[in-house]
Amino acid sequence: MKKRDYYFDNAKFILIFFVVFGHLIQSFIQDHHTVYTIYKTIYTFHMPAFILISGYFAKGFQKEGYLRKISFKLIIPYLIFQLIYSIFYFFLDSKETFVVDPFDPHWSLWFLISLFFWNLFLFAFTKVDRKIALTFAVILSLLVGYVDWMTNYLSLSRTFVFFPLFLLGFYLKKEHFKVLTSAPFRAASFVLFAIVFTGFYVAPDMNYQWLFGSKPYEALGAEIYTAPMMRLGLLLLSTLLVLAFFSLIPKRQLFFTPFGKNTLYVYLLHGFIVQPFRHSEVQDYFYNMETFFLLLLISFVITVLLSSKLFTTFAQPLIELKMSRMKQFLTKFQQYIEKRKLSH
Repeated sequence: MKKRDYYFDNAKFILIFFVVFGHLIQSFIQDHHTVYTIYKTIYTFHMPAFILISGYFAKGFQKEGYLRKISFKLIIPYLIFQLIYSIFYFFLDSKETFVVDPFDPHWSLWFLISLFFWNLFLFAFTKVDRKIALTFAVILSLLVGYVDWMTNYLSLSRTFVFFPLFLLGFYLKKEHFKVLTSAPFRAASFVLFAIVFTGFYVAPDMNYQWLFGSKPYEALGAEIYTAPMMRLGLLLLSTLLVLAFFSLIPKRQLFFTPFGKNTLYVYLLHGFIVQPFRHSEVQDYFYNMETFFLLLLISFVITVLLSSKLFTTFAQPLIELKMSRMKQFLTKFQQYIEKRKLSH
């Protein structure tokens, strides 16, 4: 059995923690400048880093059955959770009509459908030289902003905007990550994060929705000629921060490392906690930096709980369409009952 790579499990756990934390603090970004700066810094790298990792692990796309495998892994869970979230939002928002639209992904579900498309794109883009492929991917990322209808529909905007990062991840090798984790790169990474955070703090006017990659230039209120330069600049900044992030990831096994293999569970399930939080008066208890540190802790607890054996056991049939963990649980539970009977 192939040994898991602690480095990537560590990276995935930290990233999914940032996803949860970023979603929890979104309600406060309009009223707290520091929180707004933290939010923009996180959004500059956390999903781009997830996308790059996804590309890195897509190297087997030409293997027999790969397309069927990713369809089973991505599209079916997407459809299941699209239905579940439609029901969830119907009651949470007290909607009058119940609608399920498979072409308009709810909230964080965009990643599943975009990931499916990115894998498909590899069949075409890998037929040309990698420099040409990356250049063309970047050009598409910039041009898609001019297509006004390409927003959340099938997550097409994000699919094209972030595809260069996926393709870059596909071309990266393990040796590249080893270079990144050398001492000089780590020192430079701390400096880069400090510079970006400071830049966002002293110049807060940038519309944070640029970082979502989900809106055309017109919706962002951008000038027709300068908009592609803005997107290109953010794409380059995201790439630099993603590489900086990976340079800071520890390689050894840590207490949270085992949870890194269950990030999809956290990604799909944390909305059932975050969205009610955004709709509740509990938010009123978080009003200064001291209480935001508490949100940091809450985010960590949510991440650990949703990636724990307890939650993954019962959610596995919906997310992985498997019953292996449930069967193990039932077997152990049956053994426990039998032991209890014998002891009496």
